[in-house]
Amino acid sequence: MKAVQANQFGDPTVLTVVDLPDPTPGPGQVTIDVTHAAVGLIDVFFRQGLYKDRPGMPQPPFAPGLEVAGTVRELGEGVTGFTVGEKVVTMSVTGTGGYASVYVSPAALVVSTAGYDIDPALAVSVVPNAAMAHVALTRVAHLSEGESVLVHGALGGFAAAFPGIARQLGASRVVGTVRTSKLAAASATKLPYDQIVDSSELPDALSGEKFDVVIDPVGGAVRTHSLDLMAPGGRLLVAGNASGDWGHQLDSNQLWLGSITVSGFSAGAYLPTHPQVVRPALEAALKAVAAGLGETEIDVLPFSEAVTAHERMESRNLGGRIVLTPDSRS
Repeated sequence: MKAVQANQFGDPTVLTVVDLPDPTPGPGQVTIDVTHAAVGLIDVFFRQGLYKDRPGMPQPPFAPGLEVAGTVRELGEGVTGFTVGEKVVTMSVTGTGGYASVYVSPAALVVSTAGYDIDPALAVSVVPNAAMAHVALTRVAHLSEGESVLVHGALGGFAAAFPGIARQLGASRVVGTVRTSKLAAASATKLPYDQIVDSSELPDALSGEKFDVVIDPVGGAVRTHSLDLMAPGGRLLVAGNASGDWGHQLDSNQLWLGSITVSGFSAGAYLPTHPQVVRPALEAALKAVAAGLGETEIDVLPFSEAVTAHERMESRNLGGRIVLTPDSRS
């Protein structure tokens, strides 16, 4: 099989296309002929070696890739409910392995897209993240029908999954924030936001509006401003640190004064210990995407342009997703 590997930690040029033996599924596993693999910010962080000293994090050589779409290639012992050739989408618990023409996945993390008229590029771009957003909103942030939601970094790969799932769960209002450079892209987005504002103008940009749930994959100053934008009893979901400000801290006095809850969410930490939530979340995500709640801009590139894909990710000026394919298909 073909795979894009990071042969060492470093800049995007450490990514190379290599030939590797085709894997076979073990008990409870499925192999997938990959048609599309999404590129995410976590792929960039892993390639850079940002988490290299943390237990269980990938070490070179490894193939990045959290989100995969394709067709079932082979079923491992004990696997039922799938047929060879069936269109599927899945996500990696380790956050790696997706940039390959054949991918091995636990069957429990695979969901069929048969019966849904969803382009595989859209499926891989949105469904896994939407499933994680569903888990985050229902199991961690405990969103209730009629509540309002604020999403920072509104067009980012993970953040962009929240408005559709929030709508599916009955949110009354969904607002996003983006950097100034992304305002033009935000004005053209098909994502179901009521409003998108400039994060550099927070908290004033929202004229005193308060939110029940705030999703923050950005961090830094945006996280600080979040506390000023929360209704009493609100929940702040910390879901990333795209700002790169790893020394940022919150004032705990603001938490008790506002009766605010702060919770973290990392799919890599949560899903392995709560596997029973994965399939219902994937099925909910499929329904949301099929209903048009996950439309986003997608650029499709071949594996041979993985370096370009990562360079573009590092620019942080994307208004949608980048997807890699084992060849030049679109």
